[in-house]
Amino acid sequence: MTRMPNESDIIGIIDAALREDIGDGDVTSSAIFTGAERSTARVVAKEDGVFCGEGVVRLVYRRVHDEVRVAAVKGDGEAIARGETAFMLSGPTAALLTGERTALNFAQRMSGIATGTRRALELVAGTAIRILDTRKTAPGLRLLDKYAVAAGGGTNHRMGLFDMVMIKDNHIRAAGGIAEAVGRVRSAYGARLRLEVEVTTAAGAREAADSGADIIMLDNMDRELMREAIAVIGGRAKIEVSGNMDETRIREVADLAIDFISIGALTHSVKAFDLSMCFE
Repeated sequence: MTRMPNESDIIGIIDAALREDIGDGDVTSSAIFTGAERSTARVVAKEDGVFCGEGVVRLVYRRVHDEVRVAAVKGDGEAIARGETAFMLSGPTAALLTGERTALNFAQRMSGIATGTRRALELVAGTAIRILDTRKTAPGLRLLDKYAVAAGGGTNHRMGLFDMVMIKDNHIRAAGGIAEAVGRVRSAYGARLRLEVEVTTAAGAREAADSGADIIMLDNMDRELMREAIAVIGGRAKIEVSGNMDETRIREVADLAIDFISIGALTHSVKAFDLSMCFE
């Protein structure tokens, strides 16, 4: 997902976030300001990383007050250093304050995801390995979470259960085996959908390759078991590795003959990027 999601797909998320924060009204700002005051503010990075969320910030403030103007200084996916400005805001003082937390919550999460993704990519620089996200996203925020991964340079895996086949351990157990599960999927869809199989042993990798899987995920394997599984697959399928892929693990596998590393932590354990709004 290289482009910002359509407004129609995310406006409900933004409206829900605003309702959650504003409720019946911003009692602090409404008591202090008349509505006639005007201010300018900048949002500044307090650490180094990758910025993401400019389009969402615009939508937040459009819903808060139609006179607020957002001027981007950094675009989505651009590096930003501590002390640099991400975007400028101008408009009614009370509106800038009312929308501040919701706008920053989105931008900080999205920038955190983009930053984490970029750091993972740096660990595999010089290889053809692609960094994938997963479905371990915040409920309701999948479109934004996955957009942020793409902004950071990562590759989106399936969006949901509807756009790709992923045969996991419980599917295999309930179906009676890898070959049986793959056969049923191929009978239902033919080659119309990409088919991935998750395996935990070299024998499972061989069976998945023999069954005609397009992608085989080596899940929570140590390096030597990965090497064995890669050998038995023998180039018959793309290979993804997964399972607690932190910096140490990524470095350990970056020289193997694999195609993808999937990292759930990009979205399920994101560290919010530190952004601060400063009135001028």
